[in-house]
Amino acid sequence: MRLSHINSLWLPFGRLLSCDLPVQVLPADPVDAGELAGGAALDELLDELPVSFDQHRHVSMGDRAGSWMALSFRLPHPVPTSSIGRAWRAVVRTHGTLQTIFLPDDEGPQLRRVSVGEPSWREHEISPGQPVHDALREVLDAACSPYKRPSHRLCVIETADGPHVVVASDHSHVDLWSLLVLVRDLLAALEQCLRGEEPQLPAVPEFAEHTRELLERPAAPPEVSRRWSEILDAGGGLMPRFPLPLGEPVPHPERVEVRDVLGVAELAAYSSVAAEAAVSTLALTVSVMTETTITTAGAPLRVVFPVHSRSQERWHDSVGWFITNSVLESADPDPAACALAVREAVRLGSWPLAPVMAPYGGMPEAPGMFAVSWLDLRRLPVRIDAAGLGAHYVSAAIRTSGVMLWFIVDETGVHLRCRYPDTVQARQSVGSWLDELVFRMRARARELRS
Repeated sequence: MRLSHINSLWLPFGRLLSCDLPVQVLPADPVDAGELAGGAALDELLDELPVSFDQHRHVSMGDRAGSWMALSFRLPHPVPTSSIGRAWRAVVRTHGTLQTIFLPDDEGPQLRRVSVGEPSWREHEISPGQPVHDALREVLDAACSPYKRPSHRLCVIETADGPHVVVASDHSHVDLWSLLVLVRDLLAALEQCLRGEEPQLPAVPEFAEHTRELLERPAAPPEVSRRWSEILDAGGGLMPRFPLPLGEPVPHPERVEVRDVLGVAELAAYSSVAAEAAVSTLALTVSVMTETTITTAGAPLRVVFPVHSRSQERWHDSVGWFITNSVLESADPDPAACALAVREAVRLGSWPLAPVMAPYGGMPEAPGMFAVSWLDLRRLPVRIDAAGLGAHYVSAAIRTSGVMLWFIVDETGVHLRCRYPDTVQARQSVGSWLDELVFRMRARARELRS
């Protein structure tokens, strides 16, 4: 499944609809809250909801366009929007984070529970000459922003062949794994609706519980805090930055490149090369990135490295921002050394980050920040028929000063998507780095045949 961009996403022409789910903030009065919640346990409804480190960082930036992520797919036959709306409401009522909103506060964003009303639909105008994806972008930019109530939205493009569905949310409530869960659950609930049943989905733990558990964990041991300090101090007290010129260090319109790196046969060969070196495909790719960075920039590989925090099986079917940032450092391209670097990055990201980052006033970001994300869909316990559904991850359009690289691995091979500032310097720097990286990955895949 590809990671597409809203500005290049192909969508059929049809009526653009979005599902409105009215929400009401649960009041502090226990009696009123009990009536709104339909008799749910008041202790669970009225307790103070914790805000995770990454949620706080994201939401504190305020309402803005482009803070969302989405997944689009098509249904093979016409389906009543009333059934889709009922199914979506069942999904929202299953996942606790979608029943919460953020409220601004002098001490930082506060998370509050809401009750969810009955779905209704509104049509959005597509202006003459306006691409459908542009009209959809306007809807999602307006609806899926940190302080919206709610900050998620389901959209449908109606066609004679069946609806094209887009599930979207502000990033504070979802990650890429979560979007798979939402689509899987939506399809299951929709199937029940079409059978004339009231949709019922299995109960799952909510993300706020995960946040609370993480906050209650012991602080990172001294050696972890010390290693974080070494890494940040090596970058001048900042998170890693792209090692080549990007132009003026201010946000620019983004340039997005999507490259098909390895096909099915090439991925199989590449994986075999990794297996012969007794490392994972990810570790081999870190080895290639290390070589690429040393060759093009004369510097070691230093990147922000997102790692997931679904360390227990009980979180596999939950929805939330189960991602935290770590740093991956690699100066030695030997695959075994790169495997150790990956393990260290995972370990560094496995502890509560707020205390670690406190001496730096929070995560010390800076223009030019360099991040690399790796998502192997073959290894996830949550699956959808991406090919049959024509499913695509969709990212928003933003202005940026940094470089973000996503690797997506599935049964069709490896592709990457890279976002960087659209400046002359960044086009040259990032473009040459990507050219070298893709060349070297393909060369590794050919090693077994030579």
